Amino acid sequence: MSHDRIRILLIDDHPMIRVGLAATIGPEPDMEVIATAANGAEGLELFRQHQPDITLMDLKMPVMSGVETISAIRQAFPSAKIIVLSTYQGDEDIYRALEAGAVTYLLKDMLGESMTKVIRDVADGKRPIPSEVAQRLTHRMLQPTLTPREIEVLRLIARGLRNKEIAADLRISEETAQGHVKSILAKLSVHDRTEAVAVGIRRGFVHIE
Repeated sequence: MSHDRIRILLIDDHPMIRVGLAATIGPEPDMEVIATAANGAEGLELFRQHQPDITLMDLKMPVMSGVETISAIRQAFPSAKIIVLSTYQGDEDIYRALEAGAVTYLLKDMLGESMTKVIRDVADGKRPIPSEVAQRLTHRMLQPTLTPREIEVLRLIARGLRNKEIAADLRISEETAQGHVKSILAKLSVHDRTEAVAVGIRRGFVHIE
């Protein structure tokens, strides 16, 4: 193998996705897949071993989430170049991945030529942000953001919990829980809890597995 090839680590919990990505990258004369991982913890360990030029990874993974993995890699290796490739399309998902230290964010339908071009650009020190991703980030900047506690409350609402149950789960008063719910509805510009969950799923605050 030539030493000037872009050395790539793939992290994704779906075997067929890993196979597909490797098949896409394999024919490229200036790239090579040096290792693959099925979860975030394994990915972090393989990064330590191989210190690849580029890491291509999903957000939805067992053991360690994608955001946790990005943060851990960047903490240990500040110059790591990580590209997220995910089905998650919410503006909050994109924001959290980039905030954790990813260079850019691609949706999983952006395979083939577009993906390999982004890999080359990132390897060259560029930060290519696809227009669709940029639009979603702009949308997030224009929207009121939820606090970490409000995100917790919204996720409990999505599980069907009422205010009293939310209060017990978070060890807060029922009045405080009610205040959080009211704030969530106002920030998301919705009228009820069902609408709040729908918007939360669309934006990436909530994931229904």
